[in-house]
Amino acid sequence: MSRFFGPLVLLLAALTLRGVEPTAPPAPPAVPPVAPVASPPVAAVPAHPAHPALVYVIPVHDQIGKPVLYILRRGLKEAIDRKADAVVLDMDTPGGEMSVTLEIMDDLQKFPGQTTAYVDKEAMSAGAFISAAAEEIFFAPGSVIGAAAPVTSGGGDIDATMKEKLVSYMKGKVRAVSEGRGYRGEVVSAMIDTEYELKIGDKVIKAKGGLLTLTASEAMQAYGEPPRALLGAGIAKDMDALLARKFGEGGYQRVDFAVTWSERLAQYLTVATPVLMGLGLLALFIEFKVPGHGWFGAVGVVLLGLVFFGHYVAGLSGHEPVLGFVLGLLLLAVEIFFLPGVFVLAAGGLTLMLGSLLWAMADLWPNEPLRLSGEAFIQPLGSLGLGLGIAVAAGGLLLRYLPKGLFWDKMILHAAVATSAQVAGVAPQSAPGIDGLIGRRGIAATALHPGGQVEIDGRRYEAMVEVGDIAPGAPVLVRGRTDFALVVEKAGA
Repeated sequence: MSRFFGPLVLLLAALTLRGVEPTAPPAPPAVPPVAPVASPPVAAVPAHPAHPALVYVIPVHDQIGKPVLYILRRGLKEAIDRKADAVVLDMDTPGGEMSVTLEIMDDLQKFPGQTTAYVDKEAMSAGAFISAAAEEIFFAPGSVIGAAAPVTSGGGDIDATMKEKLVSYMKGKVRAVSEGRGYRGEVVSAMIDTEYELKIGDKVIKAKGGLLTLTASEAMQAYGEPPRALLGAGIAKDMDALLARKFGEGGYQRVDFAVTWSERLAQYLTVATPVLMGLGLLALFIEFKVPGHGWFGAVGVVLLGLVFFGHYVAGLSGHEPVLGFVLGLLLLAVEIFFLPGVFVLAAGGLTLMLGSLLWAMADLWPNEPLRLSGEAFIQPLGSLGLGLGIAVAAGGLLLRYLPKGLFWDKMILHAAVATSAQVAGVAPQSAPGIDGLIGRRGIAATALHPGGQVEIDGRRYEAMVEVGDIAPGAPVLVRGRTDFALVVEKAGA
């Protein structure tokens, strides 16, 4: 039974405790009030952080085309290489090519840092799409954005079915880049689609039948619950005010991305495309109607080449010495093959070639102001002088010690042909009765366009025609002579 006593005792103790009223604890002794202790002062946030944000400002100006794409890509690559924290697009464009716009939008997504669009004056059409691809859109006072419906390159309407497809695609593209960014997807859709109604709550912002265009203040209007700005992240009077607002005074390092001369030239060529095309076609028409030395045809080909390939000029920056050398070589070739005896072209060509060689050897930094100093050109001048000395000495040795042999004979033969003796195969000084040929008739032994050979009394002469060209076998009349050829014209029947 002893095993029952233990639980029984515990049960009685529990019942006894339940019936006992608890005794109130004695009141604590009175404590005199203590004066509140002042909190330690909070350390002020430094106005200049230890590592200011590196911000690249890239211009997106004028018509959107390949040159702007190349500028943006080069700027983004440089910003990524320098590990920039943010990129700000300085927007001032009336719009442009849709295909290029899509490429720009995709390229913006590749930048790992913050992207901001600052609408400086206007971001119309394609500019609105590019702005929508950035994380934030800020506005300058009085700037506008919108009217982004797809149109033809000339600004006209496109086929209804194709327009419907393009509008649907662009709206989807904008929604994809605008997710989680307030009303941006709906707002840009109202800029694209005339049949889209933009309505927030009971407020109709844009009814069907038009395209939405917003001013800076309209883009900052708040709608909905909780209130949110329609499109913009803020209004800043200029770029510095924008950066100070985002990163704090002294909290950023601004880098204005420099547009090179070749990129600016490519932009000008893009704007001038209609003029270049018209002049190029006109030059080809003149060449076709009045065949001559081929100058009009060459000009036409060059102008049309600028139309088709002008945007590639944007990539020539940094290759200026090579361009100068090639231009000098072309001038020298024109002097030798087309306008012998002018001398000015040859002198200019040689000057450009030598200057380009000097430029290529000089220690000049790209994108920096050109400072002409003796230190930068002393070594290149020495190298150029040494090179010219070697060339002259080697040429003298060649003339002195290699006057004979098969190789030299071939050189002399080609030189004699190139100098174009008045009588084929005979030097000008020994050609009999050259001046007596003026006024004589003959036939074109070869085509003359402008140079070739004519036959007079069974003897061939180098000849050239000043206007047009002459087919082989056509009768010719000698009108004059130069040091290198007879001057002829097509003779009448």
